[in-house]
Amino acid sequence: MTSDLTETTITEAVLSSFDGTPDPRLRDILRTLVRHLHAFVRDVEPTHQEWQNAVDFLTNVGHMCHGNRQEFVLLSDTLGVSMLVDAINNRKPSKATESTVLGPFHVSGAPRRPLGADIALDGAGEQCVVSGIVRSVDGTPVPGAFIDVWQANADGTYDVQTPDLLPESNLRGVFTADSDGRYWFRTIVPRYYPIPDDGPVGQMLRSTGRHPNRPAHIHFIAGGEGVATLTTHLFINQSPYIDSDAVFAVKQSLIREVVTVDAQDLASAYGVPNPFRLIDFDMTLSPTGSCQG
Repeated sequence: MTSDLTETTITEAVLSSFDGTPDPRLRDILRTLVRHLHAFVRDVEPTHQEWQNAVDFLTNVGHMCHGNRQEFVLLSDTLGVSMLVDAINNRKPSKATESTVLGPFHVSGAPRRPLGADIALDGAGEQCVVSGIVRSVDGTPVPGAFIDVWQANADGTYDVQTPDLLPESNLRGVFTADSDGRYWFRTIVPRYYPIPDDGPVGQMLRSTGRHPNRPAHIHFIAGGEGVATLTTHLFINQSPYIDSDAVFAVKQSLIREVVTVDAQDLASAYGVPNPFRLIDFDMTLSPTGSCQG
């Protein structure tokens, strides 16, 4: 490390300080980070006050991380980094259903529910049925596949956000597909909602003229024997903000219509009044061990 540190020599000095890092992956990550960070500073040439503002912003982001709130994840989401990391780590065969980010409201250990169960425990919202088949990329069904689902309620709120107001495990559950890989459950037509915007990320969005809203969607995790586990969303066609998702998660292949079905026999099978609203969402999973990035 040189003792004559200048604007032109400081980057190499910092890079060389990591030469003794035992973990080669960590060394490469830190060195690449420094190169890009120093290049950013040289490009922007921030004032001392601007850099202090940046430090204060990140400090405030950290202060907002507690309990069910992870502001750094929110920052990663709204800068598109979460989806970029997801895309890099989930390169799939062309026929496989595309992935999206997990999001901050997944709960491990959600209750297992029988096929056809109603997950809308608060009784609010427009009722609908969601059904589909879980297949492998070769077209064969995945019998006994698990399907973990969760969504916001009619007010755009998840149960964990207002546990004193909503039933526990409202609009979430884990289902087991039948021997043909088919699943179905009752829920409500999802609606758009804003991400939490009462913290520094919300301030960033307002300062840049961006909105905090996500289009209507339902979250899924699906997997089974011989296939890789998939984390994805089902998005509702023509939902507000479908073209401007605050976290950049919308993919055209995941957009579905909510259709009205007039078929008494099918309504009876699903246990709903006829006619009823239906969303079809088949999922095609990559084989275990296929290239994921």
